[in-house]
Amino acid sequence: MNHAVKNVEAGTSALIYCRVSDKKQKTQGHGLESQEHRCRQFAEERGYDVEMVFPDDITGGVDFMKRPGMRAMLAYLDAQAGKPYVVIFDDLKRFARHTEFHLKLRREFAQRGARVECPNFKFEDTPEGVFIETVIAAQGQLEREQNRRQVIQKMTARVEKGYYVFHPPVGYKYTKDRVHGKILTPDEPVASIVREALEGFAAGRFRSQVEVKRFLEGKPDFPKSGKSGYVHPTKVREMLERAVYAGCVEAPNWGVSLRKGHHEPLISFATYERMQARLKGTLNAPSRKDINQDFPLRGFVLCDDCGEPMTSCWSKGRSQLYPYYLCDTPGCCSKRKSIRRADIEEGAESLLRGLQPAAQFFKLAKAIFTDIWEMRRSEAASARATLETQLQETGKQIDSLLDRIMEASSPSVIGAYEKRIGELERQKIRLTERAESAVPEAGRLTEFIEPALTFLANPWNIYKNGSFALKRTVLKLAFAEPLRYSRNEGYRTAEITFPFKVLADFQSLKCGMVEPRGVEPLTSTMPL
Repeated sequence: MNHAVKNVEAGTSALIYCRVSDKKQKTQGHGLESQEHRCRQFAEERGYDVEMVFPDDITGGVDFMKRPGMRAMLAYLDAQAGKPYVVIFDDLKRFARHTEFHLKLRREFAQRGARVECPNFKFEDTPEGVFIETVIAAQGQLEREQNRRQVIQKMTARVEKGYYVFHPPVGYKYTKDRVHGKILTPDEPVASIVREALEGFAAGRFRSQVEVKRFLEGKPDFPKSGKSGYVHPTKVREMLERAVYAGCVEAPNWGVSLRKGHHEPLISFATYERMQARLKGTLNAPSRKDINQDFPLRGFVLCDDCGEPMTSCWSKGRSQLYPYYLCDTPGCCSKRKSIRRADIEEGAESLLRGLQPAAQFFKLAKAIFTDIWEMRRSEAASARATLETQLQETGKQIDSLLDRIMEASSPSVIGAYEKRIGELERQKIRLTERAESAVPEAGRLTEFIEPALTFLANPWNIYKNGSFALKRTVLKLAFAEPLRYSRNEGYRTAEITFPFKVLADFQSLKCGMVEPRGVEPLTSTMPL
């Protein structure tokens, strides 16, 4: 690189500013290194002494005060007030790709007594020089905005085709596919954790976002914030609101409504809609943070005198601590009257043991479930045909509305059509999902029924050997309402869930052999 002016200002202090648009250019393209090299060559030819180099790897479209490298350089100039500096950068576009910010940054340097120089452009304090500089800065802004528009147009088109184009949500990663190109795929084992959290919230297993948060924090493989393993509540909320987990894509800011995507979903669309209904409704109060494995029944056992959940505590004796449950409701006649933990938990365990049906009745229930399964499979085939017909009709309605939009000129009419199309798109997703899952495979009978039958056969065994979270789940599945405990009389009659009621009805039926003569009363064939 040859320049006409050499060593005319030997000893002048210089600062170098380098910038690339993203971190990928920094790590893979060696952009910062090459810019610094050219600027050092320029400074050497001019006889400048380079004191510091300030790099940035943030896009140039933002305010220069949002760039850490630029802020550091301005702070450095402030600290060396009164000392003249030359600020060198590789190209005018590296300075600021926004006309307003370019002019503001020039003023900031002028106020600090620093002048700017560039190997590819000569700054002149003349009307013509300022005009050319402004035009080049405006050209950089135009190129940046045109590039942004092209990127958005390409990304919009890809979303319209059913592809996710943003940063992959937790539980997903991008992989390359021969047919689809870059596409989201589940990132195990995190994907399974996310699926369990979302389905648990939709089904009510996690009654609040706080419980979802604790569940995620308890999973070592789930990515967390900080060394303490913290999951931010905002992250939980975003996960619960994302339609991408249901296999859908959308871009409201670009006018792309919700539609079925090509990536593999972690949950069904019906599960996603249940989550949204729960988020919009009145959620249960967050669970207490002090519920722990020492008292698995805390919050599930109610005081019989006031109907409020019992609390628990460890009481200090002479030589050790003793566990107790107690009611702490103001005005209750049993307030602060402790009940031994063994009395509460052994009583609940006895209730769970009593739910175990006799073997012959359990076999009968299994046979009934199997018959019902096969009957429903045959009914589902006709249901699928109906759903496919509805799906075709929905597609025709969408096409008809799109034709009307092309003919409409009123913004309000167009907006109404677009709103209706959005509703139909959601309906189309629901119908597609229901049609695809309408007829389960015959081999899935074991997958669906066996876990439920195992639970019904012996809920106590699962409770006894399960984790704290599983114990809480067993209680919710076995009892339709929280248990009520009387301090003087023990547990009241428990309200069990429907499956156990059915098995109890089987067990209470009187069974016996029918006599050979039948069950009808004897009558004479002779006329009276």
